[in-house]
Amino acid sequence: HRYLPDAAPEMDTAPPDKARKLVLCSGKVYFDLLAEREARGATDVAIGRLEQISPFPHDHIQREAQKYPNAKIVWCQEEPKNAGAWFYVKPRIVTATRDVREVSVQFAGRKPTASTATGHGAVHAREQSALVNEALS
Repeated sequence: HRYLPDAAPEMDTAPPDKARKLVLCSGKVYFDLLAEREARGATDVAIGRLEQISPFPHDHIQREAQKYPNAKIVWCQEEPKNAGAWFYVKPRIVTATRDVREVSVQFAGRKPTASTATGHGAVHAREQSALVNEALS
């Protein structure tokens, strides 16, 4: 699968036109986002997973923008801003959605840094919690 849409049952989430955010991500951060969304009861946030970033799933992202017409689109990643997929996916999300509506993609993740990880478990946990909170808030 190139893209996996939000798997929450319709009865567990708000109607798509009431969604406040569509959080797009790839990898393990999806499970952190899902767990926190459930803990908060944030039924107005949809979470989609890009399982294949290249070639980019333009068709799926366009359908998601149509499905969630009022949702802000957020890209969430665990990696620092300068190390993950952000600079690759941002222009492609904008291109995929341009025929549907104008989108300004927001970023939720770690600040740019020279290293890929903090090297300290407690700091990593705080940063992880902060980026998940930023994506869902």
